[in-house]
Amino acid sequence: MAELAIRAENLGKRYLIGGERAHYKRLSDLITAFARNPIRQLKQLGVFRSPSDYIWALKDVSFEIHQGEVVGIIGRNGAGKTTLLKILSQITEPSEGSAVLRGKLGSLLEVGIGFHPDLTGRENIYLNGVILGMKKAEIDRKFDNIVAFAEVEKFINTPMKHYSTGMYVRLAFAVAAHLEPDILVIDEVLAVGDAAFQQKCLGKIGDVAKEGRTVLFVSHNMAAVQGICKRALLLSGGRLIADGPTQQVVDHYLEMIDRMTAMPLADRPDRKGDKSIQFLECELWDAHGQPTPCVVSGQDAILAIRYKSANGQPLRKVHLEVEMYGRFNESLFQLSTDVAGADFEEIPAEGHIVLKIPRIPLQPERYVFDLYCTVSGNMADYIQHAAAITVESGDFFGTGRLPMVGHGHFLVPHSWSIAPVKSYSHKGTDV
Repeated sequence: MAELAIRAENLGKRYLIGGERAHYKRLSDLITAFARNPIRQLKQLGVFRSPSDYIWALKDVSFEIHQGEVVGIIGRNGAGKTTLLKILSQITEPSEGSAVLRGKLGSLLEVGIGFHPDLTGRENIYLNGVILGMKKAEIDRKFDNIVAFAEVEKFINTPMKHYSTGMYVRLAFAVAAHLEPDILVIDEVLAVGDAAFQQKCLGKIGDVAKEGRTVLFVSHNMAAVQGICKRALLLSGGRLIADGPTQQVVDHYLEMIDRMTAMPLADRPDRKGDKSIQFLECELWDAHGQPTPCVVSGQDAILAIRYKSANGQPLRKVHLEVEMYGRFNESLFQLSTDVAGADFEEIPAEGHIVLKIPRIPLQPERYVFDLYCTVSGNMADYIQHAAAITVESGDFFGTGRLPMVGHGHFLVPHSWSIAPVKSYSHKGTDV
């Protein structure tokens, strides 16, 4: 069996709710404040804080990863995935437990981490190589391949503060993958790139794995995880709840999502926001405003979201988003009041927000969606994997024929015709 590349033992990371802020005061002010209210000052110093003042982003996480393994790390938003990778990448220290890594580590966690914005792309490549312990000659040999992969040849001598987000991501991935770290750590940041570059990255990750290096890959796209990882870890609420073959762990994750979407919205404990508005229920309506268990592809889908304000007062400047996901938790599309021009300057204290999708263009399948709402610019209610809708096969094209199932997600209006062969007149000298 290959040697261990990573060993994590009882890892935990605790954060103070509200964050710890630095306050700069004169000594005389501190003495006066302590004399007036010593208990309060001791609490600010952390002496009398209770467990409820903290939140555990990660708790009791233990696992071993051997050299050459490609491991997917999956879980819902807030499950602790990024916190775990930051600890392994030594960006943050654990509150308890330990992590031991053997070999050089290259990480791609957030756009821009590891790059200095005032340095050029060329300078940052060499800086990252030095950090990884490589000699200049080694970086020289790989430099052209890095630049070509990242597709930034024209901008390689430009300071990176002028790079677009996409350029940042392309160069960051190229550096991380080509400078041959023993352990490559990749977070969801790849989702920032375009589809073609994402496929290019997945192919490169496969090449890295074949070279016997260790890869930790975080993604919400289960198809991508299944495509490159033989093993997966599932995190939920900061704890490791499954570790095994990828298909088995992915199935566990999707079943967990199914259980969540079956729970009444009003009872969901995992919602986020200031609760100035609360989603209570989601229903599919037919054209007559009556609840229906499913929608037929090609017919209008009407999603009615029942809500209520916290204080019984009308709500101002309400913005909503619905993001739809496929069977492998891949994002399909996002619907927003903003881009649709639905400016809800004020809505009643309770009622239904109705979303209509004309001639829904989805193949027969079960789809899950998120609900997100802001009120006066503040996040009010956000429920990931809030509910699900079922789409059944219908006469989308109006031909009396049903489309084939299992070929993509979307049904696209189109037409066919026959055109005569065009004749061209050639001017010039005959040969």
